[in-house]
Amino acid sequence: MSSVEEFRIEVRGWLRANLTGEFASLRGRGGPGREHEAFAERLAWERHMAAEGWTCVGWPKEYGGRGATLEQQVAFHEEYALADAPARVNHIGEQLLGPTLIAFGTPEQRERFLPRIVAVEELWCQGYSEPDAGSDLANVRTRAELDGEEWAVTGQKIWTSLAHESDWCFVVARTESGSTRHQGLSYLLVPLDQPGVEVRPITQLTGTCEFNEVFFDGARTPASHIVGAPGEGWKVAMATLGFERGVSTLGQQVGFRRELEAVIELAKRNGAAEDPLIRDRIARAWIGLEIIRGNALRMLDGVAAGAPGPEASIGKIFWATWHRELGELAMDVRGADGMLAAGGPYDLDDFQRLFLFSRSDTIYAGSNEIQRNIIAERVLGLPKEVRP
Repeated sequence: MSSVEEFRIEVRGWLRANLTGEFASLRGRGGPGREHEAFAERLAWERHMAAEGWTCVGWPKEYGGRGATLEQQVAFHEEYALADAPARVNHIGEQLLGPTLIAFGTPEQRERFLPRIVAVEELWCQGYSEPDAGSDLANVRTRAELDGEEWAVTGQKIWTSLAHESDWCFVVARTESGSTRHQGLSYLLVPLDQPGVEVRPITQLTGTCEFNEVFFDGARTPASHIVGAPGEGWKVAMATLGFERGVSTLGQQVGFRRELEAVIELAKRNGAAEDPLIRDRIARAWIGLEIIRGNALRMLDGVAAGAPGPEASIGKIFWATWHRELGELAMDVRGADGMLAAGGPYDLDDFQRLFLFSRSDTIYAGSNEIQRNIIAERVLGLPKEVRP
């Protein structure tokens, strides 16, 4: 038996033994559009995972991880999803910031922040998008000025996932006066519990508030809390985005498959499967899911070689569009009743929530339009889009 299969069996056995008792009711809780569900209980579950050594499994052992290989990490995320374990609350710290600090942080930064991410003692959010710089990250206007031994941060971030539950935010800010686009940006680690920071949840189509606006008005952070040198923020921020599209995407697809299977089962129950057009769309959805998995595995080959290739952008466009279309298919299978909430004031079922929240998939983490520009300009070498 290979080490990967042994690891997979170990993960499966641990989940079976531990998703019991007080944690049994957490199966299937949380996730996109449902992050409000049992948050405190899911946080307790993740701290239990940490105590048992099951957080940050892909990190090197010297930083508190298990040193799992890429194949073992894939197995972990797949088994976690197959067990219908609750959505993780520490994803941004574990999958995005932690690897960024391991790659670019100072020894002091690693010592200060990594153990608390492993233990799920501090939660993080990502301060990238702004009202005038959504997917166009290079257009950020939030600025930071060095004032003695501290950075003073002023500006606004938007669509900041889980900022209302977070302790810290890694912020891309402009630190060189007069700089434009990719130049003069820096990557700062900013505490949220301080004067000068205001977090305002944004009510979404689903009626929930996963996303937030974050306002900085002279918020402070030590001068040492800059990752990389001043002006290197673009390079560090791009590396973080590369980590974002890593091995956890394989677990995401297990969730997609579960959603598709639920749509198919509903179509069989209510007779929608008798419609040849519905059957054709279900078949296309099944084929699309296989393509998503194939592209993700191809992308991981690039990650293993040192950096994700164009498959990362190709995959983002494909899965985001596929998932949005799955939501539309779910509502068509539901029929006219799908337009009615189950109860007041806004009690949505899983299919309605899938339809509404998946509208954001083609916008966040780089909109489809931006991903197409990246593929065209950086991969295919086509002329750059004309900018004013």
